[in-house]
Amino acid sequence: MLSIPEPMAPEPYNRTQYCQWPCKCPKTPPTCPPGVSLITDGCDCCRACAKQVGEVCNEKENCDHHRGLYCDYSADKPRYEKGVCAYLPGTGCEHNGVIYRNGQSFQPNCKYQCLCVNGAIGCVSLCNESQPPRVWCQNPRRVKIPGRCCELWICDESRRGRKTAPRHTMAALSSVKDSWNKNCVTQTTSWSSCSKTCGRGVSLRITNNNKQCQMVKESRLCNIRPCKVDITKHIKPGKKCLNIYRAARPHNFTISGCTSTKTYWPKFCGVCTDERCCIPFKSKTVEVDFQCPNGSGFTWQVMWINACFCNLSCKNPNDIFTDLEQYHERSEIEK
Repeated sequence: MLSIPEPMAPEPYNRTQYCQWPCKCPKTPPTCPPGVSLITDGCDCCRACAKQVGEVCNEKENCDHHRGLYCDYSADKPRYEKGVCAYLPGTGCEHNGVIYRNGQSFQPNCKYQCLCVNGAIGCVSLCNESQPPRVWCQNPRRVKIPGRCCELWICDESRRGRKTAPRHTMAALSSVKDSWNKNCVTQTTSWSSCSKTCGRGVSLRITNNNKQCQMVKESRLCNIRPCKVDITKHIKPGKKCLNIYRAARPHNFTISGCTSTKTYWPKFCGVCTDERCCIPFKSKTVEVDFQCPNGSGFTWQVMWINACFCNLSCKNPNDIFTDLEQYHERSEIEK
């Protein structure tokens, strides 16, 4: 009579204990690289630099939640001890009544190629063959060519213009920045318009400028103008616009109860008393470090306004292609 062997019992497994109590923390917290958040570890003991996308994480070493990361343990079955920091599953996008899934590339018209990344739409212009004339051209103009989607830039010398070209022709660059980096074509879209016309809002862009060469959504804080200040009182007599407004003294930025480690004296776009609206003309992105009452800290990208101009045709905040235009007419510049 054949005997059936008994099933072997699973080998005992000792789970790694990452957290140790009582807590033993260094006297001084670590110094994190730029852009990396300083957070309380998963043991709720010590401050530590948050793990970034692609880095190993566990119950003690947490991922950077300020960047929308979580610890994915799916590859460590059945132990589920070690994971890899990954972005949270993205949501789809809606444009002109059409729903696009996360990661889907689409072409809404013949001028733009767009990509949906976690609820944000990033677009690059397909009309890059014809660039605006350089500063020697006093009257650049776009003309429509029959049978072609993209307009053609020409230098209209028949029009009599100012002796020097307007400053903004110097900034007539392609909205997408391409560069080769370790067999990866780095692509970064323009920042979207600020989500609010006054007070703190958010601006978005899409880029693959990372080690994984993956398209991800980036966000930055923006504040075009304060809501609780009557800027019209600062307009000079005889004028209808104030293109730049600045507070009387520097101050700290605050967000979610956390305060910037340095004081700042930012510029804001002003207002007009006629139909014109003032929007950022030149800006850059700066990184601001924040410190929280519980000792944790993080870094946010912030829009820093350098110059504004007041135009007659105000932007439609729902037009995602507005910032991809490569040239502003001279009539839009404040006189």
